[in-house]
Amino acid sequence: MKGAKKAKGGKPRVHTPEFKLSVVQRMMAGEPIAPLSRELKLKREMMYRWRDAYREHGRWGLERPKGRPPGPSAGKGPAAPPTAGEERIRALERKVGQQALVIDFLQRACKRVEALRQESKEPGATASMERSKP
Repeated sequence: MKGAKKAKGGKPRVHTPEFKLSVVQRMMAGEPIAPLSRELKLKREMMYRWRDAYREHGRWGLERPKGRPPGPSAGKGPAAPPTAGEERIRALERKVGQQALVIDFLQRACKRVEALRQESKEPGATASMERSKP
């Protein structure tokens, strides 16, 4: 990790949620940030991130691990089954896709028929289809 202070073992320092909460409480109580940062040997940027996470998510915001949460592909088991609304959305999306294919096919077919009809309008040519009578 770039810029992370290393503990004696060479690993980055890991702070418990309780420690983070105590730092945030001191910040929110009005304690000056710069002296607090020097005392605890923490970057102010990190302290502000903890404060913002606490304000947004409460204590849970301080307990969350860094990085992207694991998804179903992370080996944590299958994804939850879709809800009725999600299943309905999927069915409608499939239907829209099928209809788009039909529309595309019909548009191409109409263009071919138009091309054939235009060719047959020349004098002496036989029409490919009879014109409908009004």
